[in-house]
Amino acid sequence: FSRIDFTGKARVSQTELRIGALQPKLPVLTFNDGRLLPQTFRGGQLTSKDISGLTLHLGQIDKAKGRNSTDYQELTIAGGTRRVDQFRFAGGDYRLTDNLVTSYYFAELEDYYRQHFLGLVHNVSLGKGKLATDLRAFDSNAHGANDDREAGYGAAGFQNNGEVDNRALSALFTYSLSGHSLGLGYQHLSGNSNFPFINNGDGATAYLITDSQIGKFQRAGEKTWLARYAYDFANAGVPGLKATATYLRGDDVDTAVRGADSEWERDLRVDYRVQDGWFKGVDLSLRHASLRSDVVGQRDQDELRAIASYTFTLL
Repeated sequence: FSRIDFTGKARVSQTELRIGALQPKLPVLTFNDGRLLPQTFRGGQLTSKDISGLTLHLGQIDKAKGRNSTDYQELTIAGGTRRVDQFRFAGGDYRLTDNLVTSYYFAELEDYYRQHFLGLVHNVSLGKGKLATDLRAFDSNAHGANDDREAGYGAAGFQNNGEVDNRALSALFTYSLSGHSLGLGYQHLSGNSNFPFINNGDGATAYLITDSQIGKFQRAGEKTWLARYAYDFANAGVPGLKATATYLRGDDVDTAVRGADSEWERDLRVDYRVQDGWFKGVDLSLRHASLRSDVVGQRDQDELRAIASYTFTLL
């Protein structure tokens, strides 16, 4: 099957309004492109860069179109069976210095949750390389029908009675040198529910450092360590070729079954962008992932994806 989406755009100075199909990449709302067709949202988004160093975002969406669907559907979260048509968000990123960016966002999914996000990204030279620090903090709480425990508006979790109640704290440190990069991260979830985000059950992305090819490591109480190694072969004379290996280990998941509280995932990925010739700009990606989990309801998985993509501008 195929599908087509349209977006109307209007710009005044450094402020742009988009209405129609949206593909935001924000802490509180991020589209998923892990399959043949990317996820899209329908609504309006205003982005302003008129103030030096500050990027502001304001918007509302009412529907989402999945990666394997041609129609838009109203919104929900994991654990919810009722759908709603209003998700609002506002926030921005402020560049304090050339090396330091801070962020704050607020989001509200009607009758499900309200969410605050604080973020900090810092880059500094260290020896002959560069150290990047990525700190993220989410505070998510019940709202509307979910707060009143109305049937159908529940959130996934353990002994949370369907209530959204989650705090997510994470830190990721990445050191890069001569094409090599090594990342170490830790994420701690607290509260009685899983991390809430728009999830209609057909593929979605959560803005967590643990969001991976198969798993997300977003369960109530889960504590996750991750290690990532990547190499850019441009440093070895092969521009466009990159390889990445990631390992994640999550423990202490809140569960009724003793010992069924851990999981791990290993992701291997090779990407190449054709640099010249007839196929210049074509992206090739080979991705393999293995997930092993003791958590009830989560099956072990092995997955291989081969992707070829090309993006071009019509107008």
